[in-house]
Amino acid sequence: MQSASFTLASPAPSLSLLKPRRQSPSLSFNPRFDPIRASSSSSNLNNDSFNVNLSTRRSWSLSPSSSSSPVKLRPWNAPPPSYSDAETNRFEVKATSVPEAAGEKPESSSLFKTLELGALFGLWYLFNIYFNIYNKQVLKVYPYPVTVTAIQFAVGTVIVFLMWGLNLYKKPKVSGSQLAVILPLALVHTLGNVFTNMSLGKVAVSFTHTIKAMEPFFSVVLSAMFLGELPTFWVVASLVPIAGGVALASVTEASFNWAGFWSAMASNLSNQSRNVLSKKVMVKSEESLDNITLFSIITVMSFILLAPVALFMEGVKFTPTFLQSAGLNVNQIYTRSFLAALCFHAYQQVSYMILQRVSPVTHSVGNCVKRVVVIVSSVLFFKTPVSPINTLGTGVALSGVFLYSQVKRLKPKKA
Repeated sequence: MQSASFTLASPAPSLSLLKPRRQSPSLSFNPRFDPIRASSSSSNLNNDSFNVNLSTRRSWSLSPSSSSSPVKLRPWNAPPPSYSDAETNRFEVKATSVPEAAGEKPESSSLFKTLELGALFGLWYLFNIYFNIYNKQVLKVYPYPVTVTAIQFAVGTVIVFLMWGLNLYKKPKVSGSQLAVILPLALVHTLGNVFTNMSLGKVAVSFTHTIKAMEPFFSVVLSAMFLGELPTFWVVASLVPIAGGVALASVTEASFNWAGFWSAMASNLSNQSRNVLSKKVMVKSEESLDNITLFSIITVMSFILLAPVALFMEGVKFTPTFLQSAGLNVNQIYTRSFLAALCFHAYQQVSYMILQRVSPVTHSVGNCVKRVVVIVSSVLFFKTPVSPINTLGTGVALSGVFLYSQVKRLKPKKA
């Protein structure tokens, strides 16, 4: 049987089968030869490659079925392909070209993210305003801040379990070692909110938030003491208007009393201790949790910590019988307490959602603006009397907070 074979070193998928050259008339073949059987082999064929090796060599060998010696044809080069490299390049460019409409997706996505961030900031401010209003209305007639705080943590705990149970947010798998690390954070978080409610029950909302503008001062002091982070000159300089403004506002505050003042200062100390502790203990990557999950766990732990303390310190003074005997509107107290608790959890939840989308400096600036919005809205709602000097002191303190958030961007030069 006659056999024939040829080999293509790296054939292109679009090349047509190449035929051997027509033989010269001087050559003659035995008519008994059978038709040629062709077989081709290739290795590592890649359909995405359009590179053609023009130096590929084909060889033919013909052997008759008889015992006569085979007739060999000399090697020959394949003719060049019918397309040029320039055409190949043009084809590749067209194949990988992107439609013009696809360029609009990043712009629309960026616009959506901007609108989403703006909506979150708006909700953050709105929830905070309503929390301070409802909370103040309750504390004015129901002077039990520990019980009020425990109720707020209780409502937050129910919300957290609903989020986990309905798969609105992934339920975390927390180990015992992680809970031991989170426990100190939950403790200072609990104290911070209790002291804030104590202050809100004693003085005006605007004055409490003016004092809470001193948070950067405590942050700098505690970071230097426990983290070894020495402040720059500009950071220290920004604390001067904060302290001066708070002092000026305190001197001229109509509702000033020392219980409300020191409660707000204790709240500052507790909240900034929480921030320092979170930096100091939450350092292992395997123990890290996202902000929303961490806040959810802290909320549950805070309720567990505070509930027995509230019962021990203030007793069971939230029943309808007790409220009626105190001459209070039961439905009104329950409704406002529940709304305040909802807004309390919502504004902190949204705050952490914003922190996941922006830098800490941007979040700090937003927090400063939030404090201004809360102070102005509470003054208007409760018709709090304010003097020009009091307004000036509050403005200077908040301006110092803004300067502090800006100079925190400046990193000290390495020696």
